[in-house]
Amino acid sequence: MPKTLFEKVWDAHAVRRLADGQTQLLVGTHLIHEVTSPQAFGMMRDLGLGVAMPHRTFATVDHIVPTDQASEPYADPLADAMIKELRRNCSEFGITFFDRSTGKQGIVHIVGPEQGITQPGTTIACGDSHTSTHGAFGAIAFGIGTTQIRDIFATQTMALGKLRVRRIEVNGRLRPGVYAKDVILHIICSLGVNGGTGYAYEYAGEVFDRFSMEERMTVCNMSIEGGARAGYVNPDETTFSYLKGRPYSPKGAEWDAAVARWRAEASDPGCAYDDVVRIDAADIAPTVTWGINPGQGIPITGMVPDPAKAKGSDERASIEEALAYMKLKPGAPIKGTKIDVAFLGSCTNGRLSDFQEVARFIKGRRVAPGVKAIAVPGSQGVGLLCAELGIDKIFRDAGFEWRSAGCSMCLAMNPDKLVGDQICASSSNRNFKGRQGSPTGRTILMSPIMVAAAAVTGSVADAREVFGMRAN
Repeated sequence: MPKTLFEKVWDAHAVRRLADGQTQLLVGTHLIHEVTSPQAFGMMRDLGLGVAMPHRTFATVDHIVPTDQASEPYADPLADAMIKELRRNCSEFGITFFDRSTGKQGIVHIVGPEQGITQPGTTIACGDSHTSTHGAFGAIAFGIGTTQIRDIFATQTMALGKLRVRRIEVNGRLRPGVYAKDVILHIICSLGVNGGTGYAYEYAGEVFDRFSMEERMTVCNMSIEGGARAGYVNPDETTFSYLKGRPYSPKGAEWDAAVARWRAEASDPGCAYDDVVRIDAADIAPTVTWGINPGQGIPITGMVPDPAKAKGSDERASIEEALAYMKLKPGAPIKGTKIDVAFLGSCTNGRLSDFQEVARFIKGRRVAPGVKAIAVPGSQGVGLLCAELGIDKIFRDAGFEWRSAGCSMCLAMNPDKLVGDQICASSSNRNFKGRQGSPTGRTILMSPIMVAAAAVTGSVADAREVFGMRAN
């Protein structure tokens, strides 16, 4: 019987079926960071256990690490303690740690791919919601909790219920000014933030065939925001070209064998899906959020929803809650909404191509007066490449603060926080209440180029108009 990639990877990693109906699943690669691992290490010590397969675990610091301070001890005592604790745990349990001194540190979902650790046909787990990012390589990747981190440390397995698979095809050509971030925001707005519950999303079609690996990662990253447990793209020549020569990628004859194996992991022609959704690329516009979840979004040319026009009482209440928090008026255009902060970075859009694309358009321009703009590379590797290409200088000359690698203002566990009810144009993945560090701070999600347009105009703007865009 023809199988989907999800079925192939699941079956290959299934250890046994448990009494509760879940599957004990072998985890091929375990990624950890400083925030969700300390308690799991503590449990291991309490149980007198060692890490079963330390060579399958890789660590980095990203969530709480300051992006404006390179030397230790850090001004934030919690950050200083958590990073030292991860360093101690990795040393004691024999785990590879990409510390800041290695030049390989960064956001875990950027470090894994750029080091070649993320590979097709594998299962990947990490104590972070956006682990679905790694599915761009044809892996099945799950975000997990602390007790599951403990389970993987102890057994290299975890318990999980098998998912259904929804294929989402995007065919045709994207219009000028429309990027991967717009594609996933459009999908989430179309299917809803709970639309993917119980599913893995398989992204396919002509648009994904043409996407770079970094664009595929952006879409897979936000699968969780649409309720899906995982999201993936079938591996192809783009995948193999990206991985070739990376530090942890196979070498020599092993490379050829790996590519043959990876190619066979792709979903078979004629395989069955639980659901298929088809989207015309021409229907996707530059998209921004107006509310307090990633599904509350509209095209940049759209109007803020009016609760009086809601289809039911639940939808009306949801719109009213979001408008009250965001301080937006029903029926008003989203374009022109004043911003205080512009944030470019995160595991969604903190990769080299994101900064390259924005640099093309902001060169010679300046951040609007009164706007605080920060650019945060997703890894030390990305930062180094930006420096070699002069991209960091373009950002600084434009008035952006150029920071060190980390999660930064995406979730604001570090000093990068909104103040009061500041409103932020953000390339990150969540616009929940208080997400960016202030309990009243407001977040508008958008693509990096739209963040740049907002930064230089001082308000939510259509990048196609601001930059005279004719083609991506």
